[in-house]
Amino acid sequence: MSVGLLAIVDDILTAALKASAKTAGVVIDDAAVTPQYVQGLSPARELHVVWRIALGSLFNKFVIIIPLALLLSAFAPWVLPWLLILGGTYLCFEGAEKVTEWFGAHHVVDETEARDERKLIFGAIRTDLILSTEIMLIALASLDPDFGIWNTLGALVVIGLGMTVLVYGAVAMLVKIDDIGLSLMESPQRRVRRAGARIVRSMPAVFRVIGIIGTVAMLWVGGHLVIVNLAETFWHGPYDALHAVTKAVEAAGPVITWVTDTALSAVFGLILGLIIAGIVFGTSRVVKRSKTQVHAA
Repeated sequence: MSVGLLAIVDDILTAALKASAKTAGVVIDDAAVTPQYVQGLSPARELHVVWRIALGSLFNKFVIIIPLALLLSAFAPWVLPWLLILGGTYLCFEGAEKVTEWFGAHHVVDETEARDERKLIFGAIRTDLILSTEIMLIALASLDPDFGIWNTLGALVVIGLGMTVLVYGAVAMLVKIDDIGLSLMESPQRRVRRAGARIVRSMPAVFRVIGIIGTVAMLWVGGHLVIVNLAETFWHGPYDALHAVTKAVEAAGPVITWVTDTALSAVFGLILGLIIAGIVFGTSRVVKRSKTQVHAA
């Protein structure tokens, strides 16, 4: 009995490890996107916020994504591409919004509201829901269809737990590196103090780079989600164009092919996101103008 149980556990862990390898790109994106949500918070609140986001991520995976993915894959697999198109479009919109802010666009958000922990945590969990959905669906597609429902569930649970610990453990380390630098600055050894000072000075630049990577990751993942799942539903045009370009550069090697695929997906995501952002902000301005006129009347 125990030997059979150990064999099942070994099969689940092996399958989970193989499936996890195919989700590495999205996991890196998730880790790059999340730190921007804790920028500007008090250092004493950073780990608390990361912990709350991690709990939200576990809720996303175990309460929403895994049960829904298993049910839909069994009874309505045609729904999954449409959900991924919606999620990818939202990521494109969020990424494009941040790009417009780089070029001086100021979206009307109250500063207190912008730093409100609940809103920040909710926004991070909402983004995590989309990224985690792609992670779990890629993992589900990578598992053998004959693996069995309970083994499949076990593998998805292992993947979900492992990815959450990996991503938010890395995020927690990133947001506390400056505290480590401050601690080193109190050392009696001059060399250690200098190292601590360099760490503290470098962190603003590190977080700016992480913010840029996170924004590009949103556009890349969102654009790729939309392109691939449009092809699964009703429009092959963007996917065929992407495939033609990547096929043309295949001779340059896998790295160039991946970079080309990523860049084109990000550009597509940016264009789509800017269109959605223009519609959203244009509509909100019209609504606010109408409300102002009504109040004035």
